[in-house]
Amino acid sequence: MNFYIVIPAHNEARSIALTLDSLVNQTLLPKHVVVVNDNSTDKTPDIVKTYTDKYSWITAVDSTSSQVHLPGAKIINAFYTGYNTLDLNYDVICKFDADLIFPKYYLEYLAGHFMANDALGMASGFCYIEKNGQWILENLTRKDHIRGALKAYRKDCFLQIGKLKSSMGWDTVDELLAKFYGWDILTDPSLKVKHLRPTGTGYTNASKYLQGEAMYKMRYGFFITLISALKLAFRKNSFQLFRDYMSGFIKAKKERPDYLVTKDQGLFIRRLRWKGMLQRK
Repeated sequence: MNFYIVIPAHNEARSIALTLDSLVNQTLLPKHVVVVNDNSTDKTPDIVKTYTDKYSWITAVDSTSSQVHLPGAKIINAFYTGYNTLDLNYDVICKFDADLIFPKYYLEYLAGHFMANDALGMASGFCYIEKNGQWILENLTRKDHIRGALKAYRKDCFLQIGKLKSSMGWDTVDELLAKFYGWDILTDPSLKVKHLRPTGTGYTNASKYLQGEAMYKMRYGFFITLISALKLAFRKNSFQLFRDYMSGFIKAKKERPDYLVTKDQGLFIRRLRWKGMLQRK
């Protein structure tokens, strides 16, 4: 099974070597890894070059973007800079962050899952962060959600969902659309991935309203957004986040940016969200 991996990297000199080391030591090697130097000002390009010089299946490409660390569009635009250099001879396409350390059997286990189930569209392990000398689960989302840091898509699923959306919320709408088209999603708790920089580190104030805007663009509607914002704020122990999410949603409702999904997809998403909320009560 052919794995192609795209790694956007913006000022990742402290971690990119650890990520690439964990990939070159996989029991099932990827067929191609492309690292996208996303306007880095540190030694990231120099470190990556030591790997591209040694491994023919690792390449690098430069992407020019803002220095501002925003979730969503910046990282997906960098992803496409790398993706567009690849051919289509892959079975699974991965978007990985540049601050992850994968267990050596990570890709082998993912391949096993994909080969065992033709309807499996997306799969991943779980992110763990270091706290007080221990690696603990980075518990920010439901256990059945694949984190944006370590996405892996079967080719047919990836193409059917329209690839990745250049917007905050891309790593939620991809799963919702996969379910809309009937694909299965799997998270494997035995695959523990070390996440060297906790999610959200380095995000600027400019990003704080984007979550609410994303909920609007996914056609959640007011009440699902309200409940989702409360849950997210509670999980992160910040009432200010709830205010930011709702402000972002209300602002988007006034400005009417383009939706990420069609009306039919939005109806499916709302029904799915309500079903999930009622089941968890």
